[in-house]
Amino acid sequence: MNKFIKRLKTRIMYNKRQFIVYSILRFLVILTAVRCLFTHNFESVAVCLLSLVLFLLPSLFEELLKVEIPAVFEIIIYLFIFSAEILGEVNKYYTAIPGWDTMLHTINGFLCAAIGFSMFNILNRGSRSIKLYPFYLAFTAFCFSMTIGVLWEFIEFSMDQILLFDTQKDFIIKTISSVTLDETKSQIPVKIFNISKTIIETENGDTYVVNGGYLDIGIIDTMKDLIVNFIGAVVFCVIGYFYEAKQKTKSLAKTLRIEPVEEENKEQN
Repeated sequence: MNKFIKRLKTRIMYNKRQFIVYSILRFLVILTAVRCLFTHNFESVAVCLLSLVLFLLPSLFEELLKVEIPAVFEIIIYLFIFSAEILGEVNKYYTAIPGWDTMLHTINGFLCAAIGFSMFNILNRGSRSIKLYPFYLAFTAFCFSMTIGVLWEFIEFSMDQILLFDTQKDFIIKTISSVTLDETKSQIPVKIFNISKTIIETENGDTYVVNGGYLDIGIIDTMKDLIVNFIGAVVFCVIGYFYEAKQKTKSLAKTLRIEPVEEENKEQN
């Protein structure tokens, strides 16, 4: 804990911009939590507390793995957490602003690729027996990012099935193609076009009407999230590949690359 506090103090001294962003976002989260507490929105209060914990993860990650996260990268992580949890969940940006979820999943793919690239690059430089060429380094980073994206979709699916949340957002579609509707059981998809209304009736006698089409409950959202995660991962991996192949001193990949802590820094911390 003492080392962790010393690391935070070091950041205050040497990374003032990072500390300013961290302090502002932390203050906004606390302010949001107080507002939600007064409105008895305890679920949002829990999200705010979770956000404060997530803000500590980069520092804990550095302390446990003895690495140094670039200030720019860490600021992006803070902004991502704030955008996803406070703006997205608490302030309902996911439904209020079209494309908010898509934007965050794209950034997530980009950031996870950057983390994967840094991790494998550290291992690659520290190994005497294995040396990955830039292409394979970028490819493993891409696989790491996509794995995180898939695991997150597993989490969303589990939350929706077990806790009856709606993290995999619904889409209203006008066309479906399904073999379930084939009465001959010959696996011939029945195509229905221009759906204008869907009527849902429960065993309790309740009736719900979906105007405008048929309600898709998650598959389109899941695939869309994975596709934009793919795009974000590919963008960073291309940047990382050319950085590693050309060894450019000025590159976005270098700006976001996590580095092991030097011996001098270890002694100071």
